[in-house]
Amino acid sequence: MPYATNPGVRIYWEEYGSGAPVLLIMGLGFTHEMWFRILPALSAQFRVIVFDNRGVGRSDSPPGPHLIREMAHDAAAVLDAAGIDHAQVVGASMGGMIAQELALRYPARVTSLLLGCSSHGGILARWPDLRKSCAIKWSKCTAVERKLSLIPLLYAPSTPRERIQDDIELNCRCNCPSRGFLNQLAGILLWSSYFRLPRITAPTLVAHGEQDCLIPIQNGRALASRIPGALFHPVAGAGHILTTDQPEASVELMLDFLGKHAGDSPRSLEPRATESHLAA
Repeated sequence: MPYATNPGVRIYWEEYGSGAPVLLIMGLGFTHEMWFRILPALSAQFRVIVFDNRGVGRSDSPPGPHLIREMAHDAAAVLDAAGIDHAQVVGASMGGMIAQELALRYPARVTSLLLGCSSHGGILARWPDLRKSCAIKWSKCTAVERKLSLIPLLYAPSTPRERIQDDIELNCRCNCPSRGFLNQLAGILLWSSYFRLPRITAPTLVAHGEQDCLIPIQNGRALASRIPGALFHPVAGAGHILTTDQPEASVELMLDFLGKHAGDSPRSLEPRATESHLAA
């Protein structure tokens, strides 16, 4: 099985398809399998690299917290293991935070940046509306009951129940221990990119569900406004899990953006001072 090594930590990764490389970075508590709805369409046109963040799946789970900068180094190690100098990078939720950190620390390795349902973090971020979650005693509930309690936070009300059930069954089959989840969460709480975002030079698209209760859409708008030249795309009928709530729209959006930058090289110029926004 393929592993990348970042001093002291092994990171599990896989690849699919051929063509221009695309690195997919998953969010809090999820393994690479959560890309299953969009992977077939992307791998038909690109060489797609997926991996498990430290703490979950088949990657190592060292003592925490799992800092966002450490997970960005893990992502760079995966690119090294795959023999890739630079790639287009797609990050979902916490994965979007890791993608931002990767673009800030390794600008020559990021051709373009697609941030889905993500945030800049820190005290200036808009935090979850926890009133949307179901009140339960987590210490006395099963893993399935905990996941069910999060449905109002993660999904739009209109999302078909069978899709949500598929996600839950997948997550229950994967290795997502509580320790890894909490170590990743601690890394999120300790991180912010807000004041560094103007340093990002990669072409960037920020996509965000209009009904996202976990990371409110104001966070996506702030990201797009802080990254020079970034485009912002609100996704109608979507909550936090864009690829489940609106899989077809997510694939169309991703293929369009990635296709436009497939032949690009990382920018070495100073960030532009202008912004543009893409309407839904």
